[in-house]
Amino acid sequence: MTNSRKWGTLVIACLAVLLLSIDLTVLHLASPKLAADLNPSATQFLWIADIYGFALAGLLVTMGNVGDRIGRKRLLLIGTAAFGAASAITAYAPNPELLIAARALLGVAGAIIMPSTLSLVRNVFTDPKERTSAVGIWSSVSAAGFALGPLVGGVLLDHFWWGSVFLINLPVVALILVTGFIVLPESGNPRPGRIDLPSVPLSVVGVLGLIYALKEAARGGAAQGSVIATAAIGVAALVVFVWRQTRLAEPLIDVRLFRRRAFAASVGAELIAMFAMLAMSLVFAQYFQLVLGWSPLIAGLAGMPGGFAAGGGGALAGTLVHKWGRGPVVTLGLVMTAAGFALFSRIGTDLSYPYLLVAMIIQGVGTGFTFAVTNDTLLATAPKERAGAAGAISETAHEMGGALGIAVLGSVLNSAYRNGLDLPAGLPAAAEAQIRDTLGGALRAAATLPRDVAGAVTGAAKQAFVEGLHATVLTGAAILLCLAVAALFALRGVPKVIPEYESTGQDLSEDPAEGVPAVS
Repeated sequence: MTNSRKWGTLVIACLAVLLLSIDLTVLHLASPKLAADLNPSATQFLWIADIYGFALAGLLVTMGNVGDRIGRKRLLLIGTAAFGAASAITAYAPNPELLIAARALLGVAGAIIMPSTLSLVRNVFTDPKERTSAVGIWSSVSAAGFALGPLVGGVLLDHFWWGSVFLINLPVVALILVTGFIVLPESGNPRPGRIDLPSVPLSVVGVLGLIYALKEAARGGAAQGSVIATAAIGVAALVVFVWRQTRLAEPLIDVRLFRRRAFAASVGAELIAMFAMLAMSLVFAQYFQLVLGWSPLIAGLAGMPGGFAAGGGGALAGTLVHKWGRGPVVTLGLVMTAAGFALFSRIGTDLSYPYLLVAMIIQGVGTGFTFAVTNDTLLATAPKERAGAAGAISETAHEMGGALGIAVLGSVLNSAYRNGLDLPAGLPAAAEAQIRDTLGGALRAAATLPRDVAGAVTGAAKQAFVEGLHATVLTGAAILLCLAVAALFALRGVPKVIPEYESTGQDLSEDPAEGVPAVS
């Protein structure tokens, strides 16, 4: 393969992941306008935010295996076309119910796209050092999408309705389709087997059952009958799924990969780190616009440095791995991310932006270090012909972590907000219920109250939200610090450069990263 085609493949893979990253973050920025126009309930609002990640997480493993069998180029182009169609439907959704359904369709299309991006990169970059650098670039572009999304969304939201942020996907989709058809090489498993159809619903029911149960438990308590039943169904489905995978010649997930310490540690690190990260994107979109009163464009610009810092961290990670090793770089990244979260706990209803800028850069660089190294480690310790399935596991960890983060940390924020509200007496019952539901609801309800009462309600609601933000970021920081300690031990001894290998005839219970001399 020519050098230009190899790097062209990386560019197209980066464009595809950029599309998905932008789509995820523009929704967060659009949420205040969306809430004002469609007036979703608190439960509907969480589902609007969550359903994309849930649908994506539930189908990634299946779609990664489909790509290994029918061809990753073909699957990427099919998914991209579907993503464009779903974006147009989402932009014109007239009510919360249809918006939730449209976001679910976007998640399905995203699940078709995402595994192919990493697996294409894995297959064209066969030199281990080049692969580490390419995956670092891919990770940095993904992080940059989190910064560009609010900027693009802010420009659109200052001039158009909330649905315009989804129409921006269409020119990017067209570019990927045209260039991808010409440039991308086809790749797949040279010995594909049939997909085990019973495994598909088992994986979807297991993943979504547990996520839904955790979401409902965080909101209404774990003792609810629906929570217990859903959790039991999810656990049972996953147990049967794992049991079935151990008995298949061509499983959806080769569970023996998880016997490899580097592989299992990378999956766990990605899930927990994304758990903390994605929730904060949604929280700060609300903080900038509803607490500080900034326009969507100013809010988007304010959040850009964190995303670009993450991109810089991802690009730098490969160099640091060759100097220090994988475990130390991941641990440093997680500690820096936790430090940034801790610094966020000092912001209030008034903001010193230079202080926030420092916190965002520290957190962003740490995030870039973490994801670039864990992505490369996970891909390098899986067989090349199973790259689609391995990439799907990586992205499933991302999406499950993000969805769980929004559900759990979002619930922490909502609970702290409601418990921290100190409202004036004598409010109408309907207005008080709306005020206690969400900060956006409080600001809308305040607009209907007498001026002196409205001022007291607005001040109390903003203060309660900020106190909830503090509880949320400190919870995230504690989780990240625990993960940093675990990662340092779990990734010890993994070489700086993991050699290329094929899985044919190899026992996957043996770790190819173990015992390989580190290359400086």
